[in-house]
Amino acid sequence: MVTYVAMLDVPRHVLEYLSRLLAGQRRIIGTPKGSRAVGTFRQAVLVLRWFRERACVHCLARDAGISQATAYRYLHEGIDVLATQARDLHQALEHCKAEGMSHVVLDGMLIGTDRLAGTVLSVTGAHRRVVLGQHARFGGNVQFLSSPDGSPLWVGDVEPGSTHDLAAARIHALPALYAAAADGLPTLADAGYEGAGIGVHVPVKRPAGKSSEALHADTRTYNALLRGLRALGERAAAELKERWRMLKYVTLSPSRIGDIARAALVLNQQWA
Repeated sequence: MVTYVAMLDVPRHVLEYLSRLLAGQRRIIGTPKGSRAVGTFRQAVLVLRWFRERACVHCLARDAGISQATAYRYLHEGIDVLATQARDLHQALEHCKAEGMSHVVLDGMLIGTDRLAGTVLSVTGAHRRVVLGQHARFGGNVQFLSSPDGSPLWVGDVEPGSTHDLAAARIHALPALYAAAADGLPTLADAGYEGAGIGVHVPVKRPAGKSSEALHADTRTYNALLRGLRALGERAAAELKERWRMLKYVTLSPSRIGDIARAALVLNQQWA
């Protein structure tokens, strides 16, 4: 065996924040003092390494001196305490109004998983494969909102990866966004949300069967302005995935993707 010193490239205040959340959770469930294999600080390191480095759980267990089963339990506990700190959609929109934001940006984020035969129970009771619409592997689709400057604000629950962005938005986001738009907070989105409704602004497409015809100059200007405003907001998904690399490829149950994405959002907001 060879030992070596490593550094976790996460600000210390983020680790201390998670450690406090874990300590609070232990008090809530009545964990006796000294009964856990590791303290909240080392548990927070384990959780952050998983998010930041995409570290395998058995390696995290080995480094912490605990069993793999205990490492999984600690990891899920960390995900849960972080996810509960995330704002829901209504709270996120109220925050946007309080901050005087001019608009929000809606987009979908596809998160891959290692499951080869993942299924979810649909509203009709039938099982559907959780396969990514644009990729040759399984995963999930989560909708997210970002501010005009590209800061992630909200992440929704997971839907099967084959779910179209508009269908997922209708389930998790559009009802609240309509009310926000009525109060002066419109939503910008890409062409995949065409037909979303009033208050959701999308680029204008060429009419079907007339792809060779150029759009009117005013319409092209509108599309260019919309793309320019939306571009900064759409970088939110890239920021989350690059900073918290586990979002690129989740190795836990696909049903946990929504909680994992919300946990990463909370960590990202603490990092700022």
